[in-house]
Amino acid sequence: MIPDLHGFGPALAAGTWMTLKLSLAAVGVGLLLGLLGAVAKTSTRPLPRLLGGAYTTLVRGVPETLWVLMIYYGTVSGLNALGAQFGQPELALDPFAAGTLALGLCFGAYATEVFRGALLAIPKGQREAGLALGLSAPRIFWRITLPQLWRTALPGLGNLYMILLKDTALVSLISLEELMRKAGVASNATKEPFTFYMSAAVIYLGLTALVMLALHLLEKRAGRGFARNEL
Repeated sequence: MIPDLHGFGPALAAGTWMTLKLSLAAVGVGLLLGLLGAVAKTSTRPLPRLLGGAYTTLVRGVPETLWVLMIYYGTVSGLNALGAQFGQPELALDPFAAGTLALGLCFGAYATEVFRGALLAIPKGQREAGLALGLSAPRIFWRITLPQLWRTALPGLGNLYMILLKDTALVSLISLEELMRKAGVASNATKEPFTFYMSAAVIYLGLTALVMLALHLLEKRAGRGFARNEL
């Protein structure tokens, strides 16, 4: 039985599209930060290791909700003050950019550990073989390390993305018109909260199922040419 959405179906669809855009933008930022963090934490130099450890400890030690609020309201205050110096007192970071930065920052902190584990799983002899063949360090990373890193880290990154997809609901706190925000508006207008929050739950379940299917296909593609150990 299809519930009566009282004309708010297009609004929920628009909120779903915003949720997808936000999650994909945040995961792009997070993958870059996670990769940089993993390289830093596996470095032989103490300063990069210290910076990488500080990043993951600080970000993972603070709830995602607080990061969303701190980044949004902190940048609003800072940019307003900066804009006032140039005659633009309304200068501010929009909710989408703030949400992308906050969620990407959090995703990157957890992805750092996934990437670090994947880096440590790659035999050191492969890097030595690349050096023996005269390959440069960047070429070794892009042609030897990264393909194996991606294959090993993909399951963990997929789980983190599904968590990130649901964490996009936090950005409704800063008035971004994503799925939960749209469901809340429809609920208040119709006085039928169960209908719209249940509809949002069904949409999230559908998105999760699609992500799981996409991850399965990506894992099959990344695992081509690698033998599986069977009991």
